[in-house]
Amino acid sequence: MNPFAKVLLCTTSLLPAIVVLPRAIFAQGVDPNTVYARAFAVLAAEPYVKQGFHVREDYWPGDLASGERKAVRQQLFKGNEYWFWLGTEVDHAKVSVHIYNSDGKLAEQPDSWAKDHFAAAHIIPKTTSTYFIIVSVEESPAAHTHWALGYGFR
Repeated sequence: MNPFAKVLLCTTSLLPAIVVLPRAIFAQGVDPNTVYARAFAVLAAEPYVKQGFHVREDYWPGDLASGERKAVRQQLFKGNEYWFWLGTEVDHAKVSVHIYNSDGKLAEQPDSWAKDHFAAAHIIPKTTSTYFIIVSVEESPAAHTHWALGYGFR
């Protein structure tokens, strides 16, 4: 089954997918696997939207081999609460996302998680600063695993 169709069949509310995905779907030269990975990231965000989180349109795409990591730098603001959602279209891939402060110390909340096509990390910054979101493909049956990282705040 097409990975995008899987996402649409699994979701209970299509609104986040409809609101966030159109530019990626219709942009020329966009790898369809990136679109599928982003759809899974949006699907991971769905329960948090219901809790009042605003999903940013910005996202980071990429592909990594098993065991590889990518650092994404982002300024986060004290007084806000953030979730970062990672998605991949690759079945049986294990992905993770973690948040570190500018001193290299783990800064995420203990409720961060990873399961199936998804991973998520939660942070309530104690200071306004630059943070590093580390995306990792722990294991994958694919030579390169496409991923997309999105985030939201409240």
